[in-house]
Amino acid sequence: MEKKYKIGYTTGVFDMFHIGHLNILKRAKEQCDFLIVGVTTDELCLLRKNKKPIIPENERIEIVSAIKYVDKVVLQTDMNKINAVKEHNADAVFVGSDWKGTDAWLEYEKQFASVGCSVVYLDHTDGISSSVLRERINKL
Repeated sequence: MEKKYKIGYTTGVFDMFHIGHLNILKRAKEQCDFLIVGVTTDELCLLRKNKKPIIPENERIEIVSAIKYVDKVVLQTDMNKINAVKEHNADAVFVGSDWKGTDAWLEYEKQFASVGCSVVYLDHTDGISSSVLRERINKL
């Protein structure tokens, strides 16, 4: 079966890897021949979310690299997504549907379109996130 896109790109922290993460990667790979995943550095996560991941970046990279849907893992060291699209020649960027319609992603759609790249919004897996897992752990 021919895929709609040649090179797909997605990013995430992938802390406490869970079924929601796996679903996003699987759905992305179903639509592209080659999937590149940017794993957010500990430093960028701390800067953006004001919290350090529980799983260190080198281990998160190893975990994501072992997933059969992932063809290549790169470090996401900044939020300049247009540079990443150009650097990796991506013709699709996959992101959770919770970002659809936000100012930031409407702007990304315009930027990506200028270099022939589409934004594909993937459904979020309800009831699971790293934040939900943190809450569950804190209640133990």
